[in-house]
Amino acid sequence: MSIIRLYRNVCHWSAVCGLLAAVIILAGCHSSSPRPAMTGSMGAAAAPPTNPENEVIQPGQKVTVAFSDLPSPVQPYDLMVKEDGSVTLLLNQTFTFAGKTRGVLEKEIRDRYVPRFYKYMTVTINYGIATQFYYVDGEVRVPARQTYIDRTTVLKAIASAGGFTDFAKKTAVTLTRVDGRKYTINCKKARVDPKLDLEVYPGDKIWVPRKLF
Repeated sequence: MSIIRLYRNVCHWSAVCGLLAAVIILAGCHSSSPRPAMTGSMGAAAAPPTNPENEVIQPGQKVTVAFSDLPSPVQPYDLMVKEDGSVTLLLNQTFTFAGKTRGVLEKEIRDRYVPRFYKYMTVTINYGIATQFYYVDGEVRVPARQTYIDRTTVLKAIASAGGFTDFAKKTAVTLTRVDGRKYTINCKKARVDPKLDLEVYPGDKIWVPRKLF
């Protein structure tokens, strides 16, 4: 009888130990499961918000540069980025604005002046995001103000205005920059050589003259 009782005790404890081992394994698997990702109010993964600070400045864009924390007050600079992307500021210092973000430029400008010229300085750059335009007039099918959406050229700008009329003098198109500089473009040659097809910036004016018979 003692042998049978001993056998029953061994079986009982073996079953108990097996049950405990199963519980431990299941608990370990549960705790190691990854946490659910953070979601938005609709249950989808939250998308990162767009940041206007990442927008780069373009040639022809109007900017305002304000200086503060200086020994004497300085009026803000309200100006337009030149065709080559540059801007001239306080103490005749020139900076390249085009292709850079506002945050990068604020740091770059401050590092140029401090501590070389001033002990302290705070730089703030603001620029409008209003719609920008260029103008196509003369012998085109739809002479009008055109919205500047992306980089464009004289030939593309004329195409956006409906193209040339039958009376257009394609060899003497005038491109006038915001600062008054004028260029004459032979559009027949520009179609063959893209280097002659000048880029158009916001505020530029294109005039297509009428050919003489």
